[in-house]
Amino acid sequence: MSVLSVNKNNFESVKSSEKTVLLDFYADWCVPCRMVSPIVDEIANENPQYLVGKINVDEEPELAAAFGVSSIPMLAVMKNGKITNKAVGARPKDSILELLK
Repeated sequence: MSVLSVNKNNFESVKSSEKTVLLDFYADWCVPCRMVSPIVDEIANENPQYLVGKINVDEEPELAAAFGVSSIPMLAVMKNGKITNKAVGARPKDSILELLK
């Protein structure tokens, strides 16, 4: 499954997903974000049981504020519309997959 570009217009459908959701908060200018991005893409392609989305903090400041994003990249995991896990900074694939458990 491909990565969904999440914005304030489609966030409610993402939030109400029955799947576990992985959100990647990033900015185009952020070097660590560019390191995490291909890993997040890989996880989305290999794990159709998850809904994976990316949120550009420059374009969606309201969503970034709602999640308390103070540093990027930030990964957030949601289950049943609630945040169950968060992690800030670049991390390896196995560490990101661990967040989803």
